[in-house]
Amino acid sequence: MNPQLLLSRIRVVLCRPSHPGNIGAAARAMKTMGLSSLYLVEPKQFPDPEADVRATGAVDLLQAANITSSLKDALAGTIFAVALSARQRDLGPEIGAPRETVARLLREAEQGEVALVFGNETMGLSNEEILHCQAAVTIPTNPDFSSLNLGSAVQVLCYESRMAAFAGQPPIRVQGVTPFASQPATLDEVEGLYGHLEKIMTDTGFFNPEQPGRLMPKLRRLFGRVRLEKDEINILRGVLASTQVKTGYGRKD
Repeated sequence: MNPQLLLSRIRVVLCRPSHPGNIGAAARAMKTMGLSSLYLVEPKQFPDPEADVRATGAVDLLQAANITSSLKDALAGTIFAVALSARQRDLGPEIGAPRETVARLLREAEQGEVALVFGNETMGLSNEEILHCQAAVTIPTNPDFSSLNLGSAVQVLCYESRMAAFAGQPPIRVQGVTPFASQPATLDEVEGLYGHLEKIMTDTGFFNPEQPGRLMPKLRRLFGRVRLEKDEINILRGVLASTQVKTGYGRKD
């Protein structure tokens, strides 16, 4: 399934956030990872200018945020929810590690809307709120300093969500940046390279078509070890062409 579609199905739910700056930081964390669906359960102070300042480029997520009076309302329509919890509760789902739990969340997102649920900055999630979720996760912080800002916690799980959604796929192109890799070369393009190479070697006397030996098969095996790209074919053929007609480029002594 399309990774962006999967990410669009993840709701980030903040329960009873007490500081508007943390809401803005959470929105910014979401947008950097491609998530956009923000739900706020009984925020103490929202909307607020400080939330806008901390969002820095993600104010559109704040403007589109859904505000509800209960977690039950925020989860309406979802099929799976993961709660962030710092400790195992007597009741509620067993706590898992972020990477494995988020991978499960993404599998569920293939079927419908899902949610990442975060608690209040001081008290976390209540036992009742935990019971509304089907899974729980904890972020393995330094035991000597385990305090984690709400915005940072959202960033960690949004990052894991993006990693899971794009698993096995090439990096997304950043606007204005030329990607390092190009499209794979076609069979015709590769054969064109071999033909060009054979002609140049013949013209220079390096290759004798009357006594070909194993030269061309060995060159085919050499290039066959890698999956040649279109750009690479163009570069190699440009080098070959420069032996026929000088390009005027390159280092000058």
